[in-house]
Amino acid sequence: MNVNAVMRAWARALAAQFRFKILALSLIPLFISLFLWGGLMAWRLQAIFDFIQAYFSEHQAFAKASDLLYSLGLLALKTLIVPLLSMWLLLPIMIMTSLLFIGLMVMPSIAKHVGNRDFPDLEKRRGASFLSSLGFSFGSFFLFSLVWVVVLPLIFIPPIYMLVQPLLWGWLTYRVMSYDALAAFASPKERQQIVAENRGSLLCIGLVAGWIGSLPSMLWMGGAMSMTYVLLFPMFVSMAIWVYLLIFIFTGLWYQYYCLAALKAMRQSNEIESDVKENVTQLVDLEFTEKR
Repeated sequence: MNVNAVMRAWARALAAQFRFKILALSLIPLFISLFLWGGLMAWRLQAIFDFIQAYFSEHQAFAKASDLLYSLGLLALKTLIVPLLSMWLLLPIMIMTSLLFIGLMVMPSIAKHVGNRDFPDLEKRRGASFLSSLGFSFGSFFLFSLVWVVVLPLIFIPPIYMLVQPLLWGWLTYRVMSYDALAAFASPKERQQIVAENRGSLLCIGLVAGWIGSLPSMLWMGGAMSMTYVLLFPMFVSMAIWVYLLIFIFTGLWYQYYCLAALKAMRQSNEIESDVKENVTQLVDLEFTEKR
C-alpha cells in the first residue's frame, strides 16, 4: 500500500471538498433522495412498522428481544425495538441509493472538475460508458446485498457488527468509486492494471470511508428514537442523508485524485519504458548495420 500517495490524495480531496462547486453538487442528489425517501416513508413506513410488530407478536420475539436488551443493559430501548429495526432495514437501502446517485450524477462532474483543474494534460481514453458503469454498480450492489443479508443477525452483537459494517461499505465503495473515477480517463486495460497494482491503497480508502460513513447512522437512529416527536423526525433523516452525501462526495474526490495520479504515473512509466526499448532497438540496429 502506498501510504504517501493515499495521504496526498486525501489532502487534495479535503481542499477540494470546500469549493463552492463541489458543495453545490451535493444539493441535487440531496433533493432527489429527500423526495424519494420522503415519499416512500410517508407512503409505506407505517406498513413496515405494522409488519415487524405483527412478526414479533406472532413469534413471541418481544420477550427474546427484551432478554437480550436486558443482558446488554439496554432495556430502556424495549419500546423502540420496532422503529429501530425498521430504520436499520431502511438504512443500507438508503445508503446504496445515495451511493448510486453519487456515482451516476456527481462522479462525472467530479471527474471533469478534477481532470480539467489538476490533470489538464491527462488524455481521456473513455474506457467505460454510462451503461457499463451502471451495470458494474448494480452488480456490486447485488453482491453487497447478499453478504449484508447474511451478516444482518450480527446486529444483535454490536461489537462484531460495528466491525463488519465498515468492511462491507468499504468494499462496496472501493468497487464502485474506483471504477467511476477511471471511467472517462483510462482504457479498460489501464483500469484493470491500476486496480490490480493499487488494490491495497484503494481498499484502504474504502475502509476509512466506510468507517466514517457509519457515523451518520447515529442521526438515522436518532430519527427512529424521535418517532414520538414527529417534527424532529424529518430533521434527523434529512441531516443523515446530507451527511452521507457529503461523505460520499469527499470519498469520490479522494478516489479521483488517487486514481488519476496513479494513471498519470503509470503512463509516464510506460512512456519511459517505451523510449528505452526504442533506444535499445535503435542501438542494436545500428550495431548490426556497422558490422555488415
